[in-house]
Amino acid sequence: MNLGIIAIALSLLSQTCLMVTADLRGPDVAAPATSKDDDEQSLSTASHEEVTTTKESETDDQTSTELPTNERKTAKYLADHMSAGTATHQAGASLQAELGSSGAKLLKDAIFEQLWNEKLIRQKLQDEIEAIEARREPQEIIDPTPEQIEAHSMYEKAMELLAKPNADKRIVYTLMSKAAEMKHNQARAELAWARVLGHNMDFDFAYAAKEFDALAEEGLPEANIGLAFLFSVGVGGKNVSQPMALIHLTLAALGDHTFAQMALGYRYSFGINVPASCEKSLSYYKKVAKKVASKITFSSGPVVHRVRLLDESENHGSQENEIVEYYQLLADKGDVQSQVGLGQLYYQGGKAIQQDHQKALEYFTLAANAGNAIGYAFLGKLYLEGSEHIKADNETAFKYFAKAANLGDPVGQSGVGLMYLNGLGVPKDAMKALNYFNMAADQGWVDGQLQLGKMYFTGNGVKTDYKLAFKYFNLASQSGHVLAYYNLGIMHAYGMGMLRSCPTAVEFFKNVAERGRWGINLMHAYNDYKNSHVDKAYMQYALLAELGYEVAQSNAAFLLDRGDVTIFHDRNEDLIRAFYYWKRAAAQGYSAAQVKLGDYYYYGWGTNVDFETAAALYRKASEQQYNAQAMFNLGYMHEKGLGMKKDWHLAKRLYDLAAETNADAKIPVAIALIKLQILTKIEAIKEVTSPYRFIFYLDESIEANWDLYLIAILTLLMGFLIYTRRVYERELEQLQNEVDNLVTNTAENRNEANVTTAANQNDNATATTENLINDNTTTTTTSTTADIPTTTTSNNSLLRQRHTTAAPAAAATASASTADPTE
Repeated sequence: MNLGIIAIALSLLSQTCLMVTADLRGPDVAAPATSKDDDEQSLSTASHEEVTTTKESETDDQTSTELPTNERKTAKYLADHMSAGTATHQAGASLQAELGSSGAKLLKDAIFEQLWNEKLIRQKLQDEIEAIEARREPQEIIDPTPEQIEAHSMYEKAMELLAKPNADKRIVYTLMSKAAEMKHNQARAELAWARVLGHNMDFDFAYAAKEFDALAEEGLPEANIGLAFLFSVGVGGKNVSQPMALIHLTLAALGDHTFAQMALGYRYSFGINVPASCEKSLSYYKKVAKKVASKITFSSGPVVHRVRLLDESENHGSQENEIVEYYQLLADKGDVQSQVGLGQLYYQGGKAIQQDHQKALEYFTLAANAGNAIGYAFLGKLYLEGSEHIKADNETAFKYFAKAANLGDPVGQSGVGLMYLNGLGVPKDAMKALNYFNMAADQGWVDGQLQLGKMYFTGNGVKTDYKLAFKYFNLASQSGHVLAYYNLGIMHAYGMGMLRSCPTAVEFFKNVAERGRWGINLMHAYNDYKNSHVDKAYMQYALLAELGYEVAQSNAAFLLDRGDVTIFHDRNEDLIRAFYYWKRAAAQGYSAAQVKLGDYYYYGWGTNVDFETAAALYRKASEQQYNAQAMFNLGYMHEKGLGMKKDWHLAKRLYDLAAETNADAKIPVAIALIKLQILTKIEAIKEVTSPYRFIFYLDESIEANWDLYLIAILTLLMGFLIYTRRVYERELEQLQNEVDNLVTNTAENRNEANVTTAANQNDNATATTENLINDNTTTTTTSTTADIPTTTTSNNSLLRQRHTTAAPAAAATASASTADPTE
């Protein structure tokens, strides 16, 4: 018994020593143990504070971060170890009850020694911190000069204009340049970024690198994130260095820079140049998601248009512009539904149309004047939210929402409920709000579902019910509402109403973070690409790729893969960069990127040839995303035995699956199956018992490349058929020309014959007149009448002969014309 107690005491002392050593080295201190009820209460309180996402919380966070770093570390260390001491006392008491009084004294001495050592260490650290604080010189508060005030005013004006979608960017960067000349650091950083991304300026990477270096020494987070980007891309005289990029990202994140926090959250989530850590990724993404959620008022958040250039290149003929023009035509003719559709397009913005709330207001007003409920509802949303050209007006918003709600529109019902819930222009009434939200949610409207979820989550007007809150948040997330993603991330991060899931929380927070206002740069990059500014598009895609946007990673790889980027002047370097971008996009589940990455491993572009990895990527894309191209490629590798065992039966099965998955694959699959059947027959002939097997051993090169020879023969045969067909068509054309010439000559001869006949008729008429005077009139008339059928017969035979031969027809025509002078 005594030996056991001694062993326990020694283990406690050893753990204490390890804990003290670890604390002195600076790793994270374990959180103090609390009871279950305290955990639930703290989780509930923390989640309620985060789900509100108000500006007051941001102010509190900023205030807390302004405390001196050493004081915060000291307070945390003391609080943690005081709670650890309490836990040790409790553990000692329970252990004493189990062991009895025999080892109580020894255990008490061990615990006392542990607490005494901790007290000495805490006192020593406290003394060192106080000494450091005493040596710190007090910083004098210097009032800004008039020049600095003017520079800051110009900078704020420029940033305000830059946030407007239709602002004149030349004015923006003129103001920014003047502020930078006055040594305004933020303005200098913005100009450096403009030089890097090509925003209304030419590229100047060397200038940007020089500015970033100078500003980083002054501790500006924007400069650190700029240097991190330059080290990651490898421009501006900075060689590609992921460790240096990681250092500057960490420094920028300590300065609360959003881009740095997103980049680190992405890197820790996927283990890019750092050990994968879900908890660290969650910490960074949660900070960014909180900023994004706090900026969303009553809408579902900004719409991020993710246009993948690879998919667009394979699917030509986008019809967005034609649809907008068709809506415009119908709307001008007074079609109410088209007016509503155009209003929604201008309200949200899109690939073919830029966001414009003023035009949205015009079209919704036209629809509302016709009594359309959706027009009323969206007018309410416009006046509730307000914008650059529309002043927020709660009374007007409530009027339009009420009209829409009376017509049974879910958007109007949700709007009325929202105004009752927050007391906007009307007295607060949670029960009325709940009623309206239920009516809107029953019709599947996303805002009604979200607001019901928030009411059940926070217990506002109803009893708190995390299961119902999760249900409504999940329904709202299916429509893409940003706040639904954020609240689901909170619930998964803290395990509220469900088991805690860090990966799921990271996924939700990442989705929220990518819906920030910086997502508009995706459309800016796409517009630059469509306007043939490929280098500008690439730099913007590269920046967003560092933040974890999968679509930006695949688009940057696409531009490098095609060789359109002219920044690096080295094709091999382009392929290496494209390989890493495809790799990052493939890791996020984009099937086309997985196929492209497999191609890079298959052909050895930007990496070494690796058939096994290529086959694994093809298999992953075919099984998870049902990609037809991946199925076809995998079938070919099974057919050839590349990176796996040769299996023609499995190859045929994969070919068939590719044809069933995508109709465009039917023709290549048919050719591949014919080839596979030929291979099967050839293998049968090569059997030992076959009398024709000697053919395949005449020349090993012919046997190894027989498929290439077969393709060449088929190509020559196809060319011969095309050539003979063209010769035949040429002969037909010549024959047709000859026939046309003959018909033309015949017509000319007939015209000449008609002229001759007319002259003969005049002579005959004179002779007939003389005969009538001198001879018998009846005889002459009978003779003339008897000649007419003969002429008619000759003309009928002429028509028949034209269809048989051309030369006899001309002769018959001439003879008929001369044989009948009375025609």
